Amino acid sequence: MAPRAGQPEHRGPLLPGLLLVAAALSRPAAPCPFQCYCFGGPKLMLRCASGAELRQPPRDVPPDARNLTIVGANLTVLRAAAFAGGDADGEEAAEGGVRLPHLTALRLTHNNIEVVEDGAFDGLPSLTALDLSHNPLRTLGGGAFRGLPALRSLQLNHALARGGPALLAALDAALAPLDELRLLGLAGNALSRLPPAALRRPRLEQLDVHLNALAGLDPDELRALERDGGLPAPRLLLADNPLRCGCAARPLLAWLHNATERVPDARRLRCAAPRALHNRPFLDLDETQLRCADSDADGRGDEVEVAGPELEASYVFFGLVLALIGLIFLMVLYLNRRGIQRWMRNLREACRDQMEGYHYRYEQDAADPRRAPAPAAPTGSRATSPGSGL
Repeated sequence: MAPRAGQPEHRGPLLPGLLLVAAALSRPAAPCPFQCYCFGGPKLMLRCASGAELRQPPRDVPPDARNLTIVGANLTVLRAAAFAGGDADGEEAAEGGVRLPHLTALRLTHNNIEVVEDGAFDGLPSLTALDLSHNPLRTLGGGAFRGLPALRSLQLNHALARGGPALLAALDAALAPLDELRLLGLAGNALSRLPPAALRRPRLEQLDVHLNALAGLDPDELRALERDGGLPAPRLLLADNPLRCGCAARPLLAWLHNATERVPDARRLRCAAPRALHNRPFLDLDETQLRCADSDADGRGDEVEVAGPELEASYVFFGLVLALIGLIFLMVLYLNRRGIQRWMRNLREACRDQMEGYHYRYEQDAADPRRAPAPAAPTGSRATSPGSGL
């Protein structure tokens, strides 16, 4: 029978049944791992910071975690499949090799990581941002990032300075499979050249290499920064590098004048050498000031060529000043020649009077009988005292 108007419909057990089904289908959120902190639930952010106690990534991270941060631990070595079930004891990865399918951001800064093995990040298919900054990396496997097909941001700031040339060669191999990379941070790593693999990433949008040891960019590196096929060229952060402002820097200066917007910190570029251009803004120079000696092919003669004319000009100026001072001195002498002659005559007369006074006193002393020398006593005579009466 249909319900009467104004009378509430009788739903019976329908609503409680729906709630029961929803509770059965929903999976309870996993608890926060030991020594970690969860913010806003595991799906938002999970932070693990336990000093030296945490020596491997926690194994009980909730599988639906989206953001994992481990800071200030002592991981030291990231072994293969470290986030897919493997651990420091060599245990095999979880079945299927994927334990954190939804993880998109992984931050591992200040963890004393020295070694990253091949496949260390296997099992993280959704990872788009990885930060390994401020770790003393010494060894990086050529396949360290092979399991990150979606990686768009990689930060390695202050992490490569201790590894030497071998680590830079390994970095080239490790960057090769990252075709989706958009942002690469290599600041503070004492780099003397740009990694070739970084310049070849087809979708790279920004390369941060400030605070390194770059003396400049050669024409091959500048050509590699251009893109074919309509792809946008990457931005380059280049400040706080010891630029050598010689003839080898002319291609870089011309490139900057044509693409200043590509280098957001271009106004902060300063010359470190030669001495004549030290700390000069690089963009304020022109090509005529970027000189080098013809006999020095590697540009080390820049300082001699640039500083020589300025040094010679300073010597000429100094000589002119000394000549002017001498001329003024001679003019003063000429204008005061009579006074100088009078002063010399007075000085001569004073000296003569003084000498005559000495001569007069000498003659008086010689004429005084009291100052005459006593006669010598005869030999063999006995000396008597005046009061003896003998």
